[in-house]
Amino acid sequence: MINVASAHLSSQTTLSPALQAWEIFLNDQGRSPHTIIAFLGDLRLLASYLPPDRMVGEISLADLNNFLRWMEYERGVPCSPKTLARRITSLKSFFRWLHEGGAIPANPADKVIQKSVRSPLPEVLNLEEVTRILETADTYRHRPNPDIRSHLLFTLLLHTGIKKGECLSLSPNHIQEDAPEGPLVFIRYASPQNRYKERKISLPQEWIEAYHEYRKVYDLNDRLFPWSARMLEYVLEDLGKDAGIKKRVSFSMCRWTCAVQDWQAGIDQNKIRQKLGISEVQWREVSRKLHILSRDEGDEESAEKPSKED
Repeated sequence: MINVASAHLSSQTTLSPALQAWEIFLNDQGRSPHTIIAFLGDLRLLASYLPPDRMVGEISLADLNNFLRWMEYERGVPCSPKTLARRITSLKSFFRWLHEGGAIPANPADKVIQKSVRSPLPEVLNLEEVTRILETADTYRHRPNPDIRSHLLFTLLLHTGIKKGECLSLSPNHIQEDAPEGPLVFIRYASPQNRYKERKISLPQEWIEAYHEYRKVYDLNDRLFPWSARMLEYVLEDLGKDAGIKKRVSFSMCRWTCAVQDWQAGIDQNKIRQKLGISEVQWREVSRKLHILSRDEGDEESAEKPSKED
């Protein structure tokens, strides 16, 4: 794995070769391609702002603050609060890597003020809407040309709250019907960077019964849902439309609906956090939203616009 030392970086290195080494480091760490693209884009913007011969050891806190001010107010390109917050995170991550690796004696980004951004409330399904979708999925399941896929997908998301990427990565081997504590699904990650997200989530017996029907219809090998992400998104959208739901049913909506139902049922908050596979830091914002979403209508924050799915 490449690090600062093996890349032969020092305070006299300019930004361009330092960024090349950082990109390799991020890939070795198993960071997602989207994160790497965003981080590198942010730092290349800094490189375009500073003189091309500026060495990393010469970059100061004032340089970074001036860069952020320019980007936010003087560049002439819109910079949303969320984008600004991410770019600050990118700066902090890059210069912390240089400092901890010994390339620079001090971290100029350490005292850059991180601006937190509260994203808007997500949209969820209420109990009546969930009931209508389940009834529609059940109709699909028992019609002359049965469609068990819609039922299995929606109920899995509603019971487990797993993310789209986690759902797409599932294989039949991840379903453990004979576990001592009852049927469950094992959410696994290939990258060591995400091992903390791995978890086992209980499944109701009725889902297992539907799963048996599903396996008789579809030839499953490596994937539990052997279709593209977009195809499964259409499955959920069509299910919602046929149920007469005006909202666009999505993976994200099902995940949040699951969490809200668990919250309203009085399930221990730490168990909800573990079920969702998120860190304690992420839980602060998630729990705030769940608290608002679980309250009666009329709360002043309930007027926030729903967020788009990731």
